[in-house]
Amino acid sequence: MSTRVLVTGATGFVAGHVIAELLDHGYAVRGTVRDLAGTGRRAHLVDYADRVGGDLEFAAADLDHDAGWAEAVAGCAQVLHVASPFPATPPDDDNELIRTAVDGTLRVLRAAAAAPGVRRVVLTSSIAAIAHGHRDEAVRTEADWTVVERSPAYQRSKTLAERAAWEFAESLSAARGLELVVLNPGMVLGPVLSPETSTSHEPVRRLLAGAVPGVPRVGWSVVDVRDLAVAHRLAMETAHAAGNRYICAGDHVWMRDMAQILAAAYGPRGFRVATRALPDPLVRLAALFDRGLRLTVPALGKAERVSAARARRDLGWTMRPVDDTVRDTAESLLRTGVVPSPGRAGSGQSARPVSAAGV
Repeated sequence: MSTRVLVTGATGFVAGHVIAELLDHGYAVRGTVRDLAGTGRRAHLVDYADRVGGDLEFAAADLDHDAGWAEAVAGCAQVLHVASPFPATPPDDDNELIRTAVDGTLRVLRAAAAAPGVRRVVLTSSIAAIAHGHRDEAVRTEADWTVVERSPAYQRSKTLAERAAWEFAESLSAARGLELVVLNPGMVLGPVLSPETSTSHEPVRRLLAGAVPGVPRVGWSVVDVRDLAVAHRLAMETAHAAGNRYICAGDHVWMRDMAQILAAAYGPRGFRVATRALPDPLVRLAALFDRGLRLTVPALGKAERVSAARARRDLGWTMRPVDDTVRDTAESLLRTGVVPSPGRAGSGQSARPVSAAGV
């Protein structure tokens, strides 16, 4: 009988790729969804499982409620807690975002600890819990923690949720020493599996759709979602990974670099990808009227510098070139109709960023 693994937030961007990775390697998977009746959002997962002959089932459980979690973890040997709020705009209530992230994480851990068969939980955190609020520009490692007093709401939510997870794991008795492994990915790009995009796709979507007149001076440490899915499996399988954090992110990439990659690949196909830099004062002014831009303002001119050396050493993990990731992201947005082809404006499906993208 195949080992059954629980993946939370099954319809999210990262979780979908994690589920595919597990099915490809012979695991039986149970994914949590908020509503079992809403089959449309998970149809692509069912289709994939059918194609590869995988064992995939679903359970109803919501991070905001206790109901359903005991049933979700029952019979599972591993739990991959991928789901977490990832807002596309600044939240109206910072505390609500933080509460959902912290309480949801603890709900999953409590259910896992109470289930005798669960040996390990792999938690998807973020470099948002590592690299923000510092006054210097040193390369950050797993020894670093974001300074919550000097960080926006999303970074605070990821930091406090991860700290709560470690504190909970340490509080367990030796007899029920649930193993915890944490992954800290950077900005997650890569091909979408359905027309529902993640918040992290917005820069590529906007550039490819010609929705921006220029490029803000912002950037990210990027990871391909397919590589991140492999990291989840390795973190689950590697015995000595227990008790460790693992940064999963590459070198910093400026949004203008992404724009130039897209312009070179898609300019000859008729796409008008803006590559000129936008002055910081203009971005701050535009953010007063565009909520989607407000999240970029605190990051103007700041580079994310992190090291994935531990993941490479302990897990044998590797990353593909960022150019491939950016192009594959764009191609998937075209294939799913999120971005229409030139001359077909308005014919594609509008982007629907999801709030539980897992990062």
